[in-house]
Amino acid sequence: MALKELFDLTGKVALITGGSRGLGLQIAEALGEYGATVVLTARKQNELDDARAHLTGMGITAHVYPHDLSQFETIEPLVERIHAEVGPIHILVNNAGATWGAPAEDHPFEAWQKVINLNVNGLFLLTQAVGKRCMIPARAGRIINVASVAGLRGNSPRMAGTLAYNTSKGAVVNLTRTLAAEWAKYGITVNSICPGYFPTKMTKGTLAYGEETILGYTPLGRLGNDEDLKGLSLLLASDASAYMTGQNIAVDGGITAI
Repeated sequence: MALKELFDLTGKVALITGGSRGLGLQIAEALGEYGATVVLTARKQNELDDARAHLTGMGITAHVYPHDLSQFETIEPLVERIHAEVGPIHILVNNAGATWGAPAEDHPFEAWQKVINLNVNGLFLLTQAVGKRCMIPARAGRIINVASVAGLRGNSPRMAGTLAYNTSKGAVVNLTRTLAAEWAKYGITVNSICPGYFPTKMTKGTLAYGEETILGYTPLGRLGNDEDLKGLSLLLASDASAYMTGQNIAVDGGITAI
């Protein structure tokens, strides 16, 4: 097989949660550019409409579905609707997430629940639904979880506390490993991308007071940019990664190397 054919996603349907902006939209651009039909979910219809217009302008076929992943009872119907209206899902990118900043001793339990429900429970339920409806019957599939370097290491004492977020991303890291082993028999690969610091809406508050500190302990000396996740996303979504599963790959400018 020619190398370019290994990366070709023509005919594939890729569902990307939190796909209307930030890292999710960057991943949608990458997969769509290589032929995938992209399906984006997010809570806000206007942001989804803007994302669809942006992707359409790039020549990418995009569908959008407003959806709140923390509303668990709506997850299975969403998967059924996408299957009926767009087709079976071949690639699932679990990107939607939330964070909360507070010292551990003062962390509100309601905020803890919000973060865990979206980042772990919603991710699990959507993955389960897509697996059962689309991937297991096909004996094939690519699952990409967007975790974080925060799931690979503890907080620096120089940064604000994000206990729930770090805990949730640690759960995603181990879910990736465990599910990869369990679903390998179905021909499904499960890997995660662990981004470092990228300028997004979620990191805006952190970067506002801590960017200089972050850059100081990032070996490459910069934040992530709009292109830095695209190559890895395409690799993990395509046949080029057919022998890779259970991997949690940091894209962090070298933070986890020190």
